[in-house]
Amino acid sequence: MPKSLLCRVLPTLLALSFAAFGHAAEKLTAAPAVKKAAPAVVNISVFGQQRGRGSQAFEFFRFPVPDRSPVEPTPGTGSGVIIDASEGYVVTNHHVIRNAENIKVRLHDRRSMEAKLIGSDPGTDIALLQIEAEDLSELPFGDSDALEIGDFVVAIGSPFQLDQTVTLGIVSALGRAFDNRGVYEDFIQTDASINPGNSGGALVDLDGRLVGINTALIAPVAGNVGIGFAVPSNMAQTVVDQLLEFGEIRRGLLGVGIEEVSPGIAQALDLDKLTGALVSRVEEGSPAEAAGIEAGDVIVSVDDKPIEGPVDLRNRIGLTRVGETVQIGIVRDGRRIDKEAVIGQLRSSSVAGGTSSEKLEGVEFGEISRDHPWSGRGLEGVEVQSVEAGSLAWESGLREGDIVFAVNRRKVRSVEEFVDTVREQEDVLALYVQRGGRRILVVVR
Repeated sequence: MPKSLLCRVLPTLLALSFAAFGHAAEKLTAAPAVKKAAPAVVNISVFGQQRGRGSQAFEFFRFPVPDRSPVEPTPGTGSGVIIDASEGYVVTNHHVIRNAENIKVRLHDRRSMEAKLIGSDPGTDIALLQIEAEDLSELPFGDSDALEIGDFVVAIGSPFQLDQTVTLGIVSALGRAFDNRGVYEDFIQTDASINPGNSGGALVDLDGRLVGINTALIAPVAGNVGIGFAVPSNMAQTVVDQLLEFGEIRRGLLGVGIEEVSPGIAQALDLDKLTGALVSRVEEGSPAEAAGIEAGDVIVSVDDKPIEGPVDLRNRIGLTRVGETVQIGIVRDGRRIDKEAVIGQLRSSSVAGGTSSEKLEGVEFGEISRDHPWSGRGLEGVEVQSVEAGSLAWESGLREGDIVFAVNRRKVRSVEEFVDTVREQEDVLALYVQRGGRRILVVVR
């Protein structure tokens, strides 16, 4: 850069930096945000049946990622954030407390206590705990929708069991998703260092507001290379609200099959943008059918918020409360039309943990949906409606959309039969699966 240009630009850069961090004694600092947020960030120790983690080379993963190594009763660690001091509510990641038999929370002031699990959602990787203690500090949810790429953010947690570790970075990207079917992803990407043990900790802006729950990173080994991810606070708050009200997540249903808007589709439908979700089919009797949505429509907004693609629509509808009325913006024959739809409930039955088998932790099953390719073709069984990426079932090869028609050679014709059959198995689960036009065997050990 020419010296003359540098002389003109440098004062502006310094002024922006001082405005962003605050100015105290002629130094740049994020200390005010840390002082506000850190007392509400806790260390979480989990004791229970945990599986070892193998090397995950250049792969997206959450901590800890289970593999098929022997199961041993070992402690795990993570982080959490107190979001309500009066009630003692602590939010963390689902994968931090998965399969936990005992959960302990250590506070900023070194007090330690047991925590109660209120509820957990594998789909968004959010869990809610409750502790009983006085004089707690809290960090309520902020508005993650107000974030912009380039905003400074601070990650606080307990990486490698180093409590109250603070790292600084910027928002590198928004709305990151990896199209893991059955998983609801809308990540904040940041270059603030996130390492094993940071999971469940706080991502805050420079005003000390909670804008995300740290959850994952991309790295060649169990370390940080500047690509970390956090669940947006608005998504986390939606999950927490439902866990408190229902004790579970009641997924919203629109009742459409959707696809990406490819350049070819955009040209064929005379669309000027490659955004939105193309409706490939509408389920009979669904909220979409009642709203007048048709195959060939492109959904471009929900409640006036733009829809970038199928993953965005799935997130938006899946986390909308059942019974809520939403405005669906569509493009049909080159014209923008608004439709009003009342969100239904995704029919599913969770089969996990104490309900049936730890081997199926992170999987949701339901009756075969009417828009499934095998619906009405005489096949009986249960549909895999979601599989948590990194779970044992995922590692074993089970995928969303699979139809399980037998368990250990015993036919299952309903969710109830499936649950009963799985409960009777003490060791290996041999799942007979219909996937597309072929039948396969998925063995979960």
